[in-house]
Amino acid sequence: MGKFLSVIVGGAVAVLGLIGLLAWKHEFGVMLKGTVPAMLIFGGVIAVIAGISEIKDEAASKKEEKKEEKK
Repeated sequence: MGKFLSVIVGGAVAVLGLIGLLAWKHEFGVMLKGTVPAMLIFGGVIAVIAGISEIKDEAASKKEEKKEEKK
C-alpha cells in the first residue's frame, strides 16, 4: 500500500509543481537567471579544485614509484 501511496503523492506533487511553474513562469525565469550563473561558478571552482587534487595525487604516486625503483 505504501508504494502505491508514494506514486500517487509523487504524481500529485509533480502536477502541482507544473501548475505553479506555469502560473509563476516569470518569477521562475528571474530565479534561474540568478541561480544558474552562481551554480556555474561554484561548479567550476569545484572542478578546478578536483583537477588540482588529481594532479597532486598523480605527482605523489610517480614520486613513490621512483622511490620503489631505487630500492
